[in-house]
This record gives sequence, structure tokens and C-alpha cells, in this order.
Amino acid sequence: MSDLRKTMKVLIFGATGTTGKEIVKQALDLGYDVSAFVRNPDKLKLEHKNLTVIQGDVMNPASVDEAVRGHEVVISSLGAGAKGNVRSEGTQNIIRAMEKADVRRFISQSTLGVGDSRGNLNLYWKYVMFGLLIRKAFLDHVKQETYIQQSRLDWTIVRPGALTDGEKTGKYRHGFSGQDRSTKLKISASDVADFMLKQLSTEAYLRKSPGLSY
Repeated sequence: MSDLRKTMKVLIFGATGTTGKEIVKQALDLGYDVSAFVRNPDKLKLEHKNLTVIQGDVMNPASVDEAVRGHEVVISSLGAGAKGNVRSEGTQNIIRAMEKADVRRFISQSTLGVGDSRGNLNLYWKYVMFGLLIRKAFLDHVKQETYIQQSRLDWTIVRPGALTDGEKTGKYRHGFSGQDRSTKLKISASDVADFMLKQLSTEAYLRKSPGLSY
């Protein structure tokens, strides 16, 4: 596996976000050849001999097309706070670029509560947070997942609970039933990054959408 990691070229979208920064750091620690796609390179604050920083806008299809070429795996942790559309429209641009460049493997962060994982949520998350306070962001995740699932890519959609600060533990639950109400509905960004990167060496969740939580 170590030799594969040295040659695998991984492109990361959302690389300056909470989870994205962790994915970049951990991917470099694992020995991958990493490209970080960012709007503002100053926000990454990271230098490494195996890191290439690509400045661009995920909402610009030409910018995304150019970035995707030459990579073997694409990881996305796009975010836009409570605002809608960036995740779904940006993901649509990524999918189109990957299909044009014949890059197959796509691992994308979504959120617990989308699709058949809605049963995992408690009343607060179901009706207050996703129903009212951050409804636009939630609906953006729904659209994002639909675009991914309809694509021809070898995708995995990772659905974490609410993100927290904290160290990588490697101890979390994943792939639980959509009706499981026993999780804590939270997980650190570091552990989300850990799980997403583990998908590079397994097909256990190929074209699946595992939940992720403590």
C-alpha cells in the first residue's frame, strides 16, 4: 500500500474548510501526492513537498476541468455555511469534469440526515436545525447527493454527524442503520477526514452512503 500511496494523485476540494484542512494534512502524512483546490491559498497555511496548491473557483467549470485532469481520486468537503447552492452546483461541476477526464473515484462529504439516514436524527436536528435554521444548507446537501448518485462515478458519500473539534481517535461508528438512534450525532472533523481517506484503500462503501458518528 505504501508504494501506491506514493504515486496516487489525490485532488481535494474544500481544502481550506474545517474538514478539508484535516484531509489535506492527513493525506500528506499518509504519503499521498496531494493537490488542494482553493479560492484563497493564504487560508491553507501549509507547505509540503508533496502538496500542490491550485487556486480556482469551484463554481467555474473551466477552473474545475483544468484541476481535475491528471488525478486519480477526487475528495470533496465543500461547504458554504448556512448558504445554499455551493455544494450542489460545485459538485455538479466536479462530476462533469471527472467524467470528461475519465477520473472515476469520488469521495464526498455530506451530512447525517440526508436520504435514508433521516431516521438517525433526533427531533431537534430534524425539525429545528434542518427544518428551520439551516434548511438551505440541508437542501443543498440533498441536491448534492442526488447529482452524485446519478453520476457514472465510483462514488462514496460520507454522512457525518455534527462536526466538533478534537483529535483523531479512529474510534467511531460507521455504516449503521438509517433507523439507529443510539449514536451521539457528532464527530470530530479529524475523524471524518480519517474515515474519508480510508475509503481510498477499500471498496466496502463503493456507491454507498455510510453514516458516521460517535
